[in-house]
Amino acid sequence: MSFYIGREASKFWKRFCAETTTEINLLVENWKYILGGLICQYIHGLAARGVHYFHRPGPMLQDVGFFLLPELGQDRAYMSETVFTFIFLSFVLWTFHPFILKSKKIYTVLIWCRVLAFLVACQILRIITFYSTQLPGPNYHCREGSKLARLPRPDNILEVLLLVPRGVLYGCGDLIFSSHMIFSLVFVRTYHKYGTRRIVKQFAWLTVVVQSMLIIASRKHYTVDIVVAWYTVNLIVFFLDKKLAELPDRSNGGTSLLLPLTKDKEETHKLMNGNYGDAADWKPRTQMNGKIMEGGHVETVINSA
Repeated sequence: MSFYIGREASKFWKRFCAETTTEINLLVENWKYILGGLICQYIHGLAARGVHYFHRPGPMLQDVGFFLLPELGQDRAYMSETVFTFIFLSFVLWTFHPFILKSKKIYTVLIWCRVLAFLVACQILRIITFYSTQLPGPNYHCREGSKLARLPRPDNILEVLLLVPRGVLYGCGDLIFSSHMIFSLVFVRTYHKYGTRRIVKQFAWLTVVVQSMLIIASRKHYTVDIVVAWYTVNLIVFFLDKKLAELPDRSNGGTSLLLPLTKDKEETHKLMNGNYGDAADWKPRTQMNGKIMEGGHVETVINSA
């Protein structure tokens, strides 16, 4: 038993090291896209904080969702954040599953390059939208009488550039359209395309629908913020996905020019198919086929499977 456990642990470690090497090489070639996407995330947070300075509290607007969905109350406002955190963490963990599981279909670096491209495109439109018109926030801390509804003029530039978690959670004015829905829809659509389990895909879409209703019931957004997010994010991802180069499908043994070529072709083949392990576990089969060429000559072709 101990020999078997040690052998499996050795195979897992080799697989993990091989995957790490592959992802590092991909990161070296694509670090500009990852860094650019992360910088845009900061700019988006900066813009959301900036619009808070322009926010002026006022009476809540008439909203169909507020009539249909009962108000959860301030003590239950955490429910929508809990669902969002579950979606966020689940997707992040899934993108790193190639480091652990044998069955691999994606490359972590490449999938995040694609996800960040979707997020940036959606967030640019979001910034333009909520700076065009500032609506009175329906959230509890954005209503008249709350000390957090307005931000005092900053004393220095550092107050504007420094983003703190409290400021992100208690922002006002960045309404149309919902940032939580941007992340959730991009994540779910990405898993819907590259994920393998149908039941998980169905559950993911159901979770996003529940989150949409919880956000409205928590009075964190107007219904229009959620509706606009649903069709805007889906349209952006749909059209942008057609413009981006398709990811290599590892489950079909596809190759990619982005992948490093190792000295051992057998090792490269196993890396590409996610079957890295001991040499004894990978047995190539060679087949000789005769092919009649012009002039009656016979060409021998060696096929390795």
